Amino acid sequence: MEIALFEPEIPPNTGNIARLCVNADVPLSIIGKPSFDLSEKAVRRAGLDYWQDLTLLQYQDFETFQTAKLAEGKRIFLISKFGTTTYWDAKFDRNDVLVFGRETSGLPPEIRLAHPKEQVLSIPMGAKSRSINLANAVAIVLYEALRQRNLE
Repeated sequence: MEIALFEPEIPPNTGNIARLCVNADVPLSIIGKPSFDLSEKAVRRAGLDYWQDLTLLQYQDFETFQTAKLAEGKRIFLISKFGTTTYWDAKFDRNDVLVFGRETSGLPPEIRLAHPKEQVLSIPMGAKSRSINLANAVAIVLYEALRQRNLE
């Protein structure tokens, strides 16, 4: 199991997701350039004392990321409000990667549309809010995937 963030924009969200990954013992991939500094100095200044326990992978773009993950035999799920399958209808396994888009714009259409439709998942939401915080969305889907993995 692995979490990937496409061009994250909000440092506290990435920090919360990184802490979640450390505690769930899953790697975190950053795809593209984040909108903030991920250097060791910046992380230390932000007080992220768990960062050294994080398995952090970085990829220059989505194509590089996808090529690497497919070569490792991993299956890629995109999480998007445009998904036609809900995350609770997916059957996750140990080699899955869960990809989440930017906080403000999600995943670009060219990435979503080039992906198998059944692997573009959504989190059901009521009409009263436009979105769920990224860190919360990651937690929701990750822990369902871990729950399923523990049933194996």
